[in-house]
Amino acid sequence: MSYHTYITEALVCGSKLSMTSDKSYLLYTRRMGMLWATARSVRLEKSKQRYALQEFSLIRVSLVKGKGGWRIGSVDALGNPFLEASTRSQRAGVHAVLKLLRRLVHGEEACHVVYDEVLRALTRLSGSAPGDLSVLQDVFALRLLHMLGYIAPDEAYMGILDAPDPYTQAGQLPERARTAIAQALQVSHL
Repeated sequence: MSYHTYITEALVCGSKLSMTSDKSYLLYTRRMGMLWATARSVRLEKSKQRYALQEFSLIRVSLVKGKGGWRIGSVDALGNPFLEASTRSQRAGVHAVLKLLRRLVHGEEACHVVYDEVLRALTRLSGSAPGDLSVLQDVFALRLLHMLGYIAPDEAYMGILDAPDPYTQAGQLPERARTAIAQALQVSHL
């Protein structure tokens, strides 16, 4: 029986140990959305995949869907925003973005727009000034919640939602935007 191999970019959002030397990874992929995939013998010292599959890594991965779920084939490391961040607060910002992503995105449904937004936010956060971090996190939360349908457009923050790259000219968020984020997170029940 032949299985189809899917090659896609992915973000490593989490992991858990399984069996003696295997590990399961939560991947947010460009083509399939959020999914769990298992890598065999990745915890062994001789494994070539173990360094590419670190938390927060951006990877190109080949996945195979089998009877027991997704399996990881080959992996190429493309970068790691967490390791590229130079300060502790930048690393905390990268962690906060992926934590919000894990909270709000579930299931195997591809959304290229959300994937690109996450990459844009991670790139900007890992190289930003310490004073900009909370504003950039709020801009990401506002845009992500809008893309997922939790926040309706409003004149107070429409410029942030429509901007092609709002992270470069991010200023203070309007109070209505902060209120919309808080209400959306409460209403989402996630």
